[in-house]
This record gives sequence, structure tokens and C-alpha cells, in this order.
Amino acid sequence: MSKLPAATRDWLAGPGLIRLWESVRKRLEGNGLQATGSLRLTSVTPRERNDLSLLLGKPLTSAAVTVHLDTLDARLRASAAGLGLRGVLEEIGPPLTDRRAVRAGITARREHIWSSLTSALDASPLADQDWTQQWYGLLRRTGVPRGVPPETAVRTLQQAVQVLTVLLGPEQGGARGRGELAAMTTGSAHGLDDGTWLARLVQRGIALAHGTEFPGEAAGRRALWRLVSVTPDEVSSTVLTYGLRPVGGGWREQALRERAAHHAETHLTLRDLHGLRLQLPAGTAIHVCENPRVVEAAADAACVRPLVCTSGSATTVVLTLLDALAATDCRFAYHGDFDWPGIALANRIIRRYKALPWRMGAEDYEHLAAHSQTEGIPQLPLDGQPVNATWDPGLAPAMTALGVALHEEATLDLLVDDLSAGGRNA
Repeated sequence: MSKLPAATRDWLAGPGLIRLWESVRKRLEGNGLQATGSLRLTSVTPRERNDLSLLLGKPLTSAAVTVHLDTLDARLRASAAGLGLRGVLEEIGPPLTDRRAVRAGITARREHIWSSLTSALDASPLADQDWTQQWYGLLRRTGVPRGVPPETAVRTLQQAVQVLTVLLGPEQGGARGRGELAAMTTGSAHGLDDGTWLARLVQRGIALAHGTEFPGEAAGRRALWRLVSVTPDEVSSTVLTYGLRPVGGGWREQALRERAAHHAETHLTLRDLHGLRLQLPAGTAIHVCENPRVVEAAADAACVRPLVCTSGSATTVVLTLLDALAATDCRFAYHGDFDWPGIALANRIIRRYKALPWRMGAEDYEHLAAHSQTEGIPQLPLDGQPVNATWDPGLAPAMTALGVALHEEATLDLLVDDLSAGGRNA
């Protein structure tokens, strides 16, 4: 219920005083809600000049008016309003925000975060190590990620000190798994998963302690963990392959050749790839697809050409395999979905490995779209922002014009024919 008389409130909230209250509100919110100082209104209209004259109790004749806030505050208190400047503003508008106090609170919480880190470092066995001051300075410069609450930031930084103490302190243990280390220091086996802020904090500390650059790719980050005898998870993520026949007499190479001979697909882990000698004859053509159904169909048809599946967006293990094959001068041909995420993935694979597009041109898309319509296959709408195909400038316009998304299953028969003995390479 308003503390102002209705007629007084209506007059104060009228159009003649709107600019005054906007300026006063901004000034109060910036100076700790104190009715001090003055402000100046220019280009005052006749209506504003009349209302300001009544409010201030003196005639105003010029187009510019200077208002002293303490005088205005006293005038309001002595008037029918019976409230000071702050009270009037909150009656005719939203509550005032003390922005100075807000800024001070933010600064205090930020300083608390970094003072907590300083205390944690000073109390740890790491305090005398040269790299810790570099680490602290780096973290202060980069700051806390957006959206991380102060209490979470304090806890995460303290956990980082705890993890680094385990890894780099005077009582370093033997080899351990990353999940085991995470569970021991954070209570969660996923606390140090790649991509988390805590993992980045710890990895930057390891890099500084060992005088190495912080790696930008997952393979480099795994190598960083190994510097401190931590084994990353190298068995849960796999890459789906078919028909790989590497040379070499090791049991892993023999197992791959054996499965290829029996037309069986193979899931390879990062651990498998580290142990494999992936040497194929120079110039071997490797087909790459996006969807596991293509591999399944190739195996069912006893196709002979080697195939690697990204299973959607290519993960680290997929790229590790393709990198290893590229190092042996293999050639690549890529096919994926005709939708915008599929084109984006195709751009990355084709650019990274200089791969040939495999039935991925505008003509291929238009033919498949027409065939699907003729066969009465339900049309899947093409959603999202268009992505230009680096290998065919006509593909994105063709897809936009038809507005139909086509997944690899729509061209399965043609892909299987290409992977057979007499099929084309791309």
C-alpha cells in the first residue's frame, strides 16, 4: 500500500517530472543512495519547467535547471509527500539498487576467492615450489569461468591444490588412474574428466611444474597426465572400424587382419591404438562414414574396402586413428549425413585429412532427395543454420532449396556398392 497520498503520487509520477526522476535515480544508485550533489537538466520543456517550479518552490525561466539533491530531499519531506527523495523514488518506481554496494560485494567475493587460494597454497607442501606463484598469477589473470558461483570457485581451487599436492608434493605415490585420483580428492570419479575447470586447473599446474606448454588437444593433455603417473581412461571410448589390414607380426595386427578376413567389425580403444603398429601400404584408400549402420551393412555384404566410422562428431579416439593412418600416407574419402551438423563434420574431416568427398555433392543430394520422394519415404525437415560445404559451393543452396535432411541410411546401397570389390573409390 502506497505511503503517498493518491493525488500527490499521481502528480509526482506525471510526465513533467519523468526526466528528473530518471536522472535522480541514476545519481542515487551510483553514490550509495545518498541525497548529495547536484544534477542538471537541459532543454527543459514548458511542461517540465512548470512542474519543476512547483516541486522546487521557485520560478524557473531558463531551458536548463540545476537541482541540488539535498534541497530536493528536504523539500519533499516538508511537502504533502512526507517522504525523502529515496522514499519517493521507491513509491513511484522500482526499488533502488545501491550499485556501489553491489560492486563492493562483488569485489569482496572475488578477493575472498583468491585469498582462499593463497591460504590453501601457503598451507600446502607446494608453497616453496617455484611454479606455484606462476600458477596463481595465471589463474588470477584468466579468472573464474562465467557462471561459477563464488563458493564453488573456492571449493574447486582448494581441490586443485589438493590434487596437485598429491601429484607434485613430497609424498608422491605411484601410478594411479585418473578416476581413482578424482574419487580420492573430490569424491567423484568424474571430478577430473577432460574439459572440467578442475581438470584444466590441475593440468596447468602440471605443465608449469614440468616447464611445458599447456596442450590444446586431448592427446597432449593425456600426455600431461602421464608426466605425473596418472593414467587417463583409454578404454571406454572406441572407434568403429572395418577391414583394416595392417602389416606387422604383433598379435594386435594379426587380430585386425583376422577380423578383416572374416568380415567382422572391430571397436578399437585408445589403448589398442597405442599398442598397434598401424602401417598400411602407402596410398591405401580408407573410406570414412558418419553412421555405424554403414559399417554394419558393409560387414553383412562382405565388402573388402577398409572403413572407419566417426559415430557422429569425431571424438579423440577417432581422430587418433585417422591421424595414425594419415601418417602412413593413406588416402581418405568421406561420406556423412546431408544435414547441417553433417556438413560441418564433413568440412572438418575433409579439411584435416584432405579427404575426397564420397557421394557428397549437390547432384548426389538432389538425386537422393528425388529418389526418397519417389519411394514415398517420409521427408525429414532440414532444420538449423545453413553450413557451406567447402568441397562443393552448390551443395548448401541445393539443400536450402529442397529443405530435406537425408541421413546416410538413405544412400546405403550405393555406399555398400562402393565398398565392394568393383565399386568406385569416391
